[in-house]
Amino acid sequence: MSFAGTHLLIDLSGAENLDDLPAIETALKEAALAGGATILNSDLHHFEPNGGVSGVVILAESHITIHTWPEKGFAALDVFMCGECDPYKSIPVLKRAFKPTAIQVSESRRGLQV
Repeated sequence: MSFAGTHLLIDLSGAENLDDLPAIETALKEAALAGGATILNSDLHHFEPNGGVSGVVILAESHITIHTWPEKGFAALDVFMCGECDPYKSIPVLKRAFKPTAIQVSESRRGLQV
């Protein structure tokens, strides 16, 4: 069975550093590189007054997105990578950066050809 890419939905609970835009951008870029992806661009926005961050790192092989709720210690990420990239290799980077007490990962294979 062939497919276009692996899309991970990652929920981090009890996480830290969720209002630190520069640290979040660094973590997302390091996660992309760990998965073997090529970074094309990034754009993140810091919300006020709660300090949440939403952003995207655009990859030649797809994207990584994040939405954070610092007041709840929660972050929702999408890590979608195509080709030879391995999005699972991004998970240890994200764990180091955000130090969650719990992590939930769901996988979807996109563009599945039966």
